[in-house]
Amino acid sequence: MATVVRIDDAADPRLEDFRALSDADVRPDRRGVVIAEGQSVVERLLGSPYPVRAVIGEAHRIEALAPYLAGHDVPAFSLDKWLLSEVVGFRVTRGVLASATRPSPLTVDEVVAAATRLVVLEGLNDFENLGSLFRNAAAFGIDGVLLDDRCADPLYRRSVRVSMGHVLRVPFAVLRPGARDGGAPEALAQLADRGFSTVALTPSGPVDLRDLPVLPAWAAVLGAEGPGLTEATMAAATVRARIPMATGVDSLNVATAAAVAFSHLTAPR
Repeated sequence: MATVVRIDDAADPRLEDFRALSDADVRPDRRGVVIAEGQSVVERLLGSPYPVRAVIGEAHRIEALAPYLAGHDVPAFSLDKWLLSEVVGFRVTRGVLASATRPSPLTVDEVVAAATRLVVLEGLNDFENLGSLFRNAAAFGIDGVLLDDRCADPLYRRSVRVSMGHVLRVPFAVLRPGARDGGAPEALAQLADRGFSTVALTPSGPVDLRDLPVLPAWAAVLGAEGPGLTEATMAAATVRARIPMATGVDSLNVATAAAVAFSHLTAPR
């Protein structure tokens, strides 16, 4: 059972996981910590396999989490809203945060082993787009996500928040250049060897997404907004598909495009 501790001093060393979170992406001491922000996201963290370290928030938010904290022997620090904002470094409107230890990363083989629905991401370096994409992946039952090493960190605070905590339930692995799993083109080749059809989403694709048949095992491949996928990755894909759009609109937000593709690829036909 969590122990509720009242805190009245922003300098209290027990709050170190939550201090100056707006700088967390540049502080090396934070690389092993995952931060969940907001009631729903904290609830999902508490229900995940991630080892929870502490919870911090306003008293009524801590009280509302009591059913979720019941199985966790961790401190829950109760602060007023002004002190909470002083500690984290920005105005906290959601009233509660939690920290967890980042687990050992999964390997590509671990993510792919039992999967039939995958996503491969290349150069997707916007935290919020990445969080939205993981939320969509969870909504459509995607089995796992493979990211090249230029992608943003899915476990950064903003990504976790925008995903509504669903990044904590979708398995992912990072592709390492030069390693056996290589970058995105090499990953697509290996997926093809495992029987996956790889569908590169690009506005210039010669195939209408709606014309794709039912695929028993597939990986949707998406790149960053603007540059999109590299030529090497598109060349390695089984098919290059486009989402049909009205004249004058050349592309969609990457998370929106992913949702459209997931909806089509998972639909019974």
